[in-house]
Amino acid sequence: MEYSQERSDDLMRAYDEYLASCDYIRMPDVYNNIVNMPSRRFWVSDIRAALVISAMMRGEARLDKMCASKREMYEEIYRRVAIMREKYPDKTTSELCAMVVIQPAPKFYLTPGSAKIMVCKARKEWIRRKQQRLRRF
Repeated sequence: MEYSQERSDDLMRAYDEYLASCDYIRMPDVYNNIVNMPSRRFWVSDIRAALVISAMMRGEARLDKMCASKREMYEEIYRRVAIMREKYPDKTTSELCAMVVIQPAPKFYLTPGSAKIMVCKARKEWIRRKQQRLRRF
């Protein structure tokens, strides 16, 4: 994915924030909560968003074939593009999608299982980098 490191960093920010707010930590609850925390942007490329949103506008999108979280993300992007189209009628769908995907998103649009995999991978990388720094001393 084009934005995998940035998305991972944003997810780890949410993970750290959530853990800091907890008195008691239950890992399944952690992943359920962090995927529903606000994200700094929509984690989809503007090109992919424009393709899907254009298909939605033509009534040709196969949203029923998407997983629920991805479908919800595209519906939110579509809603925002429709609002922005009224404000910027001269802009193309591609331009509007590029403007929308960099806006803060209400959530990560990931499953808790996907978030768990991404957090575990990011933590492994963090530990590896920390060990490399310690070996230098």
